[in-house]
Amino acid sequence: MKVNSKEEISNIMFTYSSNISELEEENSLLRETVNQLKNELDRFRTPPLMLCEIKDIKGRNAIIRLPNGNQFFVCISEICQKLTPGDSVLVDQKNLNIIRRFSTTRSFNVERFVILEKPIVSFKDIGGLDEQIEEIKEVVELPLKNPQLFVEVGIHPPKGILLHGPPGTGKTLLAKAVANSTDSTFIEIVASELVQKFIGEGAKLVKEIFELAREKAPSIVFIDELDALASRRIEVGTSGEREVQRTFMQLLAEIDGFKHLGNVKIIGCTNRKDILDPAVIRPGRLDRLIHVPLPNKEGVVEIFKIHTKNMTLEEGIDFDNIHKQMIEFSGADIKAVCTEAGYFAIRENRIKIKESDFINSIKKLKKEEELESQEFINMFG
Repeated sequence: MKVNSKEEISNIMFTYSSNISELEEENSLLRETVNQLKNELDRFRTPPLMLCEIKDIKGRNAIIRLPNGNQFFVCISEICQKLTPGDSVLVDQKNLNIIRRFSTTRSFNVERFVILEKPIVSFKDIGGLDEQIEEIKEVVELPLKNPQLFVEVGIHPPKGILLHGPPGTGKTLLAKAVANSTDSTFIEIVASELVQKFIGEGAKLVKEIFELAREKAPSIVFIDELDALASRRIEVGTSGEREVQRTFMQLLAEIDGFKHLGNVKIIGCTNRKDILDPAVIRPGRLDRLIHVPLPNKEGVVEIFKIHTKNMTLEEGIDFDNIHKQMIEFSGADIKAVCTEAGYFAIRENRIKIKESDFINSIKKLKKEEELESQEFINMFG
């Protein structure tokens, strides 16, 4: 090939050097990728280390406890300094020598029970339970807000309360409202969640719940459906029932044991007070038993006003007639009546709710209750 000018030679050289530069850059990138893969492969080939706890230290040796509970007397690496009993360390699985200290932040398995957002329910949202609200304020709110008052009087406030009564009467609302009014950490658990598959797991869970409550004090531990855990103990039963009893005994020990609860209050809730074990409702544990009954006529009026305050109602509604037909309704039933009345209006493309909507929703609710009662009779006699 004949080259005619220096300009063409210069262009060829420039193109050649550009190609070399691109190839060198690509080669460098490939080397870096290969090195990363080698390092990753070496990391995967590294034998795993076991996390253990130091029980005692003897010079350059230590007694460690493995996760399975076994204890060994092992050597401490020269790079490990200032180890103390209770520290978490990484050890070689082959000879169990301590390789290095492992810093861990304590975390509770029970943190899923904590409601980080404060409940938005207030006492203003609860109707017909003035007496119960006053009592729960005295037992739970006052000791958390003004503990010095009890010191001056010379008495110890109750550790907890038991809310009992028919379903849908507002027991859970009371617990949420008092947590809102006291700015406390609200730990909500269902008693059935404490019943675990393996022996000792339920008791451990109860212990961690109360440790968490003490750490985040002032706090309120709300145990819903308490009868699932604290039912009356029997002498004979299955292994599952015995495990429930072990968990229950741990709960009793946490409520009234050697460790003081401090600014931790307990609120139990149940519909079946009659089957509870006497040990949990004796003085010193859940001291105050608060009955939450079905609302009376005045209570029905208050609850109805709360649930209809944001509803668009037609003028001329005879509220007295509606209230009379809702006697012996629970708070949840009254809320269901208001919701169903709204659906009657929606079905007819209306915004305003008529008196007939409330009447029809009351009839519908009563009819459903009659059908459930008849099905129960047919099934069980």
